[in-house]
Amino acid sequence: MAGLAPLLLGDGRLPVGAYTCSAGLEPAVAAGLTRDRVPALLRARLHTAAVTEVAAAVLALRAARRDPVDYGPVQQALAARTPVAPLREASATLGRGVHRLVRRLAPDHPAVTALSAVHPRPLRPVTLGALGAVMKVSEAELAYGVVYDELQTIASAALKLLPGDPLDTVAWILAAEPGATAAVTEALAVRTPAELPARTPPLTEQWALEHAPRERRLFLA
Repeated sequence: MAGLAPLLLGDGRLPVGAYTCSAGLEPAVAAGLTRDRVPALLRARLHTAAVTEVAAAVLALRAARRDPVDYGPVQQALAARTPVAPLREASATLGRGVHRLVRRLAPDHPAVTALSAVHPRPLRPVTLGALGAVMKVSEAELAYGVVYDELQTIASAALKLLPGDPLDTVAWILAAEPGATAAVTEALAVRTPAELPARTPPLTEQWALEHAPRERRLFLA
């Protein structure tokens, strides 16, 4: 099963509720983003929010391998770098889905039981670190899995929000490979929660604030 773990981590059908999020695409579309600008959004996300989330997930994986397991420092650092409440709430909601999965897979694993001590609720990258520990993936495998999930979340949401040729979405992801590799490399170089990059894209934050009170929406964020 070890060889399947990274594939499962990057599979959009993993039952953790990721389909409820567009990684910022729906708010961007509401603000006027057009289909031809989706590749630019992917590049921007890889340079900003994705680096922070990937680095946080890797830090959580390292914490999950220590005794005792303490996610507090990375949870606090990530929350401080997610200043917009709707984005924190969306991350916590997605984290709950991952938490449910790891409890089902290995309820007594120290990396899993330690999640219950995180308050108010563990953010998604923290729970992904726990999942990585349970599935015994490497730091690089986890990092690439988180990056790929970011890309495919936007690409799959585009099929609903900006319909077009599905082959385009595959091309977008392949074209984003240099940015994905750069994001992984930068994230893996982060050694402590204090070094966690504060890559908060201002437009994404503004769009998230505008998106939260809308009654007619397909995605959380």
